[in-house]
Amino acid sequence: MSGHSKWSTIKHKKGATDAKRGKIFTRLIKEITVAARMGGGDPDGNPRLRSAIASAKTENMPKDNITRAIKKGTGELEGAIYDEILYEGYGPGGVAVLVECMTDNRNRTVADVRHFFAKNNGNLGAAGCVAWMFDKKGLLQVEKAGLTEEQLMDMALEAGAEDVVEEDDEFQVITAPDVFDAVHDALEASKVRFIEAAITMIPQNSVEVTDEKIAISLLKLLESLEDHDDVQKVHANFDIDNELMEKLS
Repeated sequence: MSGHSKWSTIKHKKGATDAKRGKIFTRLIKEITVAARMGGGDPDGNPRLRSAIASAKTENMPKDNITRAIKKGTGELEGAIYDEILYEGYGPGGVAVLVECMTDNRNRTVADVRHFFAKNNGNLGAAGCVAWMFDKKGLLQVEKAGLTEEQLMDMALEAGAEDVVEEDDEFQVITAPDVFDAVHDALEASKVRFIEAAITMIPQNSVEVTDEKIAISLLKLLESLEDHDDVQKVHANFDIDNELMEKLS
């Protein structure tokens, strides 16, 4: 999972620009809107909406934006209707890739996603071809500053987390989806600082990528997908060592 984590951290750093921040907000607004449409506008009775709001708060989204997105979902304000689609395929080096999309034009989205895979030495596959390699989990990426692994472990496990993993620049708290909110709230109350917090798909095992050309193609594929307006999240089961990842980032 380390390669996936490093990529997520790099994305966060790159996301500091206004343009990237705008894309992040757009994706969060879509998720909040769809969650409210499907499960109602009360986060206490809608776990998906509660999780989406937590992610939005982690990205410092203004409260008014969150409120408007909820109202669009419940029909109180006019808004677009999005379909949720999951695309699956293989990137360069045999890396499994999941692409979560929300779109108002399925034909446009599938054509674009297929193009990105083909352009970067990958292949868009059939439904179910790689999804079985991933588990749905809550993932909270936590800043290390002023926090030891033991301290975080005590807080996280007491709140119901499954595990705490130390990476180079962060801690990762892994939870079952149904306790993600409880763990997030407990850590937030303890003033833990999040890099990113969301329900995600964690690979069961990783494909090691050591060839620089393959790594470049893979990262170009992931960036192309993530830059697309219809793409919500991209998951991949690669692992690139620190030296090569830093060189490419």
